[in-house]
Amino acid sequence: MIKTDHGLEPASISGLAPVCLDEEFFARKVSYEIFRRPTPEEERRFENLPVHEHAAFDTCVGLIAKHQLVMNLIRVEKFFNGSKMIFYFTAENRVDFRALVKDLIQEFRTRVEMRQVGVRHETKMLGGLGTCGRVLCCSSFLKKFDSVSIKMAKEQDLPLNPTKISGVCNRLLCCLTYEYETYRRQRRKLPKLGRKIKVDDQVFRVKRQNPLWQSIVVSKADGEEKLLQKEEWQGFERLKGEKKIRKKRNEIPKQEQTE
Repeated sequence: MIKTDHGLEPASISGLAPVCLDEEFFARKVSYEIFRRPTPEEERRFENLPVHEHAAFDTCVGLIAKHQLVMNLIRVEKFFNGSKMIFYFTAENRVDFRALVKDLIQEFRTRVEMRQVGVRHETKMLGGLGTCGRVLCCSSFLKKFDSVSIKMAKEQDLPLNPTKISGVCNRLLCCLTYEYETYRRQRRKLPKLGRKIKVDDQVFRVKRQNPLWQSIVVSKADGEEKLLQKEEWQGFERLKGEKKIRKKRNEIPKQEQTE
């Protein structure tokens, strides 16, 4: 049994911490204090908790139809101590569920909260498999949803086909954020697209970039292309930068002499 904001709750140990955690870790409230072992009665109540939640779900669906409310019930959560029940739902518009709440309170004799969630939270609660074949990130380990934009897909050179970069929730994939900063950081080290560089006494223009391999594809005016690895283009960029620095340094004493 662990201590939570709404009383004691049953929990199972999924693993052991490999290192000793400091006070700063516990200050972030990412863990719970183990209070004691559950009693046989508490174990029985915990096993029956899903049964009560499913029954409450069916009851609420019937009441929603009775009141003709345009809403989709997703999940019912019942506190272990029975002090409160939360009904999660989705709806396109605002719903007046005051009459529904009164009926639910009368039916279950406990506090009732109706909580409207978005499609991403709906997917998190229902679970499923992603296009990668793994369990959805949001329902397995993600604690919060970060902002995702189409710019992240462009930065990683992904196809902008909505079916390829959208998840089960029909929103942009959360995993687009995982390597976004790495691609940005690595791309900054590469010559910019369209920049001219000299290769074997010939002028080429940067056509494509590979941030992870730190390589670039350059093209000539007649369409000839050449792949440059990191060691090759780094040398060209370094020589170009040295010429600029040398020129600026030569200009400074000339100005001082004229003055």
